[in-house]
Amino acid sequence: GTPTVTGRYQVGIKYQSQRMTGPGYDLPGVPWVMYFYGDYAIHGAYWHSNFGVPMSAGCVNMVPSEAEFLYNWAPGGRKSTSAID
Repeated sequence: GTPTVTGRYQVGIKYQSQRMTGPGYDLPGVPWVMYFYGDYAIHGAYWHSNFGVPMSAGCVNMVPSEAEFLYNWAPGGRKSTSAID
């Protein structure tokens, strides 16, 4: 019901760690979060290993170590150590 948007985007804001909540989920400490379109983000996912299978609320889930690499590589964005819950 919430497919990932397609297109070319820039990272707007980055968080090393953030709590993400929504209908049916409450995930503390989501690592390496990079918002690129509204509430859509690329981030590490520690709660599953089913990468390549649609299963998010539109975000792009990555292995945490790979998300960290991308977080450090991606230009732009304002970095923050944590988000306000």
